[in-house]
Amino acid sequence: WIDPESPYYKDFFAGDGPYVFMCAGGFRSALATQVAQRMGLKPVYNLIGGFGAWSKDGAPVEPHERK
Repeated sequence: WIDPESPYYKDFFAGDGPYVFMCAGGFRSALATQVAQRMGLKPVYNLIGGFGAWSKDGAPVEPHERK
């Protein structure tokens, strides 16, 4: 999604960021953050502890309906 030469490229990666990567526990997003930085995406951050830590700390979460 980050590489403009990829057929899967997404335009929102052409912006100035910041970009925050997040997964359930923070491990996969840490790897994704590292790869994104190596590809030149800036600024890039990883949500340490992932969504689990975010919600456990009482940070805001907006529910949505699954389709």
